[in-house]
Amino acid sequence: MDVALVYDADAKAFDLAIEGGDLVTDSTLETSVLLSLYTDRRALAEDELPGGGTDRRGWWCDAYSDRLQGSRLWLLSREKELDQVLRRAEEYASEALAWLIEDGIASSVDVEAIHLRRGVLQLIVGIQRPAGTVLERRYDYVWGASNGI
Repeated sequence: MDVALVYDADAKAFDLAIEGGDLVTDSTLETSVLLSLYTDRRALAEDELPGGGTDRRGWWCDAYSDRLQGSRLWLLSREKELDQVLRRAEEYASEALAWLIEDGIASSVDVEAIHLRRGVLQLIVGIQRPAGTVLERRYDYVWGASNGI
């Protein structure tokens, strides 16, 4: 069971869900998927960093783990809205969610990336549970104003 996250559209950020002064728990995969997609995974040595920067990001606990956390979706922040970028988004999201299969939580994870509207990439994530149920959710990734469009 995870602590639930909620999206604050005004702040364009996630926050802990609180009801009646207590943290809300989440027994679904929603919080786990949100953390996997929206936490910045450390860039690989061969990754081109946005804007020619040098910060490879990543979570500090990755130094103590065999499994990197998060996704490399942040690398797309300055990319143009092209089909090849959608394929990279699918690759990065699948990489971020691979742990669900490795840990036996899912038997498969399917990701499709589409251009929802100008400046917004949407990920359609389908998670096949071993018991046969399929969870499908849509997650938006908003590109920055300086993404080359």
